[in-house]
Amino acid sequence: QVQLVESGGGLVQPGGSLRLSCAASGSIVSISTMGWYRQAPGKERELVASITRGGTTTYVDSVKGRFTISRDNAENTVYLHMNNLKPEDTAVYYCNADVLTRPPTMPFQSIAYWGQGTQVTVSS
Repeated sequence: QVQLVESGGGLVQPGGSLRLSCAASGSIVSISTMGWYRQAPGKERELVASITRGGTTTYVDSVKGRFTISRDNAENTVYLHMNNLKPEDTAVYYCNADVLTRPPTMPFQSIAYWGQGTQVTVSS
């Protein structure tokens, strides 16, 4: 089994900053792409940013120049640094990881895992 544990959400004023962290643990052989998604009330979940094991990043247009995704491969952890936050950034943020795992007596498997979500609220 693999678990993703997120931390770092909270309430912040417009223009403020937050850093989200997501640590993966369990039966991990390696992790390829890691990413952050968000879901606002009444909206579909959207990809905010992703990063490959080699460090290639992608961002949704609405956060470019404000958010930075990074990862620590040795610690199986991904971060999302969020600056100049806006009210429209308010959402539940979820981390995602494509994990190569090998359950007991089973062959290698690549499985996408999700964190439990952390609330980010941007409001004055």
